[in-house]
Amino acid sequence: MKKKALVPGMLCALLVAALAAFAGSLTEISLGASRGPEAVAFDGTYVWIAQKHANTVTRVKATDGTVSGTFAVGIRPVALAFDGKAIWVANSQSDNVMRVRTTDGVVVFTLATGDGPDGLTFDGTNLWVSNRQDNRVSKVRVQDGVVLGTFNVGRLPSGLASDGTNIWVANSGDHSVTKLRAKDGLKLGTFDVGRAPYGVAYGASSIWVTNFFSGNVTKLRPSDGAVLGTFPVGDGAAGVAFDGASLWVATNGTNGVVRLSTSGAVTASYATGKKPFGVTFDGSNIWVANFGSNSVSTTLLK
Repeated sequence: MKKKALVPGMLCALLVAALAAFAGSLTEISLGASRGPEAVAFDGTYVWIAQKHANTVTRVKATDGTVSGTFAVGIRPVALAFDGKAIWVANSQSDNVMRVRTTDGVVVFTLATGDGPDGLTFDGTNLWVSNRQDNRVSKVRVQDGVVLGTFNVGRLPSGLASDGTNIWVANSGDHSVTKLRAKDGLKLGTFDVGRAPYGVAYGASSIWVTNFFSGNVTKLRPSDGAVLGTFPVGDGAAGVAFDGASLWVATNGTNGVVRLSTSGAVTASYATGKKPFGVTFDGSNIWVANFGSNSVSTTLLK
């Protein structure tokens, strides 16, 4: 039988598969009767996990992994962000976002931003919300929830990130990212990436975009959106976080998380729970929300 030649794409896929085969595993913490952990965020003391199908958020102590409370929010919470004082929750089917007090889980206020809020990020001053069903992003003043502006982006906006000056929006419906100037929402450009971009992170002076259906990560130059590289990570590239030295990417289709160097090389991969989505870094450890396992995986205690 004639052997097939290995093309570069096949070699990349084999590399990722080989790394996954020898992966270690992270500590997995059960969230009890939770359903559908999807997003995760750190507030300086606690890790918060949004339970999409339970309509709750769960709080876990970052130092030891102890579950320390579960609190009711809106319908289908799918994104979280910390504004320095409180946690924000995007409730995709309630068409609103909530500001939640970190000390006791009390909802401080609720506001409507658009149809199907799906992503959140805090730029150091204001909160940004991607409204998936109306192809817009809202800018919100955190202290009182006043909407300061709403801006058109691409189709089905999802993940968001700030580079300190601009906001980057993953448009999952048209395989692109949009760059908005944070001070006024002016659109500075839209740039092609992979299929169904999901997560966005800023790190090592670059923008990193996970492409869910391409199974890879695109690295962009913030000044002009130029593609600096595209790197395979595995099926279902989802949440992404920067730990100050490396990128961590949840691979939803392979039940794992991959660590990338800032050059884009895969340096390690680890097994998580089933169907991981969100990833966050607490200053010491990585946390991954496992949608299919009702758990969170972490480098804590490893």
